[in-house]
Amino acid sequence: MGGGPNRPPLDVEASAGLYATAQAVAQRVGLPPLTSAAVGGGSDGNFTAGVGTPTLDGLGAVGDLAHAEGEWASVAVIPDRAALLAGIVATVLDRTGAPS
Repeated sequence: MGGGPNRPPLDVEASAGLYATAQAVAQRVGLPPLTSAAVGGGSDGNFTAGVGTPTLDGLGAVGDLAHAEGEWASVAVIPDRAALLAGIVATVLDRTGAPS
């Protein structure tokens, strides 16, 4: 058994529109401007992006040392992150005409 890549790349351009939506929502709900980063890791989001579904990764908790000893998350910013996610979902639903 060998190692190696087992996920398609998460193409930045494929999700540029969704990222622009997230940036607009962040501004609308009074959050600081969002930043992006390419870290070279892999997540299940690579699979959804790989089949053409706009995908943002990293919308969870804010903290540090993920999956390592000393990992922590800031409880203070959970409401902000929830508002961001709810705003993104509501905006996408409004654009698609899907019932909310």
